[in-house]
Amino acid sequence: MTATLKEVAELAGVSTSAVSRAFTEGASVSAKTRAKVEEAAKALGYAPSLIARSLATSRTKFIGLIANNFQNPVFLDVFDLYTRALQARGFRPLLINLTDVTDPSESALLLRQYNVEGVIVATSTLPPAFAVAFRDSGLRIVHAFGRTSHRPPVHVVGIDNVEAGRLAAKTVLERGYRRLAFLGGPKAATSTQDRAAGYLKEIEASGAARPRLEYARAYSYDAGREAIGALLGEASPEAIFCGDDLICMGAIDGARAAGINVPDDLGFLGFNDMTMARWAPYSLTTIHQPIDDIIRRSAELVLELVESPDQTPTATVFPCSVVDRRTLRPLPIKGAKARS
Repeated sequence: MTATLKEVAELAGVSTSAVSRAFTEGASVSAKTRAKVEEAAKALGYAPSLIARSLATSRTKFIGLIANNFQNPVFLDVFDLYTRALQARGFRPLLINLTDVTDPSESALLLRQYNVEGVIVATSTLPPAFAVAFRDSGLRIVHAFGRTSHRPPVHVVGIDNVEAGRLAAKTVLERGYRRLAFLGGPKAATSTQDRAAGYLKEIEASGAARPRLEYARAYSYDAGREAIGALLGEASPEAIFCGDDLICMGAIDGARAAGINVPDDLGFLGFNDMTMARWAPYSLTTIHQPIDDIIRRSAELVLELVESPDQTPTATVFPCSVVDRRTLRPLPIKGAKARS
């Protein structure tokens, strides 16, 4: 049988209210009484009910964690890091799956029914209007991986995807590629739109021909493998920037199945630097998105909002970097003669 609060009180020789205060954060109880209660609880194997505590304090310590791309292995890293960051601070994540959801009102109602103390929207594919709708319903919101701006409507933590697109263009151009393409994720995703925009601007500024644009139906391996076919043929590009590593891996396998050698015939540049990008069959040259930093800051920020909700929304932007592996030709050696 599970020990009760009354049994702990009897063994400790204190009142039941004293036991309750001993397990309530911030409650007034002497160090001597707390020690007696903790010793009795340990002897009886007693653990206070978190549900009962939340009813007594009106605090659930739930943080809503919203995502909509569970098929991408990157989310496993995101979920692992978020849950550990929140639990280390005494909070618990409440996971909400918004795959195929188009109306934020029902999700906002669900989050309010659970009396969450804050919400992290952890996706780049939901429209910014979702985070705004959650905010307008009275929820404390941080949008991780969201679209950044000088005056965001909610707190945003992520990267500048336009600048990331520029970095991708510079990466392929400095390796001598000129016939280029972009293979993005869903066209409606702001991350796809911004990476494509930055890529196009930098290439146009260089004087190179306008790249071909193609979009995968999802941020997934299968979608990448399906979409690559539209870019292959007589006018195949020399290099393709894929807006996601998983799409890139699918595209690489699709190209190889068509008899194309990577990177001798066709170069690939990914995005994210997910764990699988290091695997030997791919050894993917990619743009590293600092996911750990984004998650850490998002968790810190949502807990700051729990204590001080009346903060002006800010955008926290982390830089990206190139991880050079084997799916693009190497950088030319300075001083070497150009190949004819």
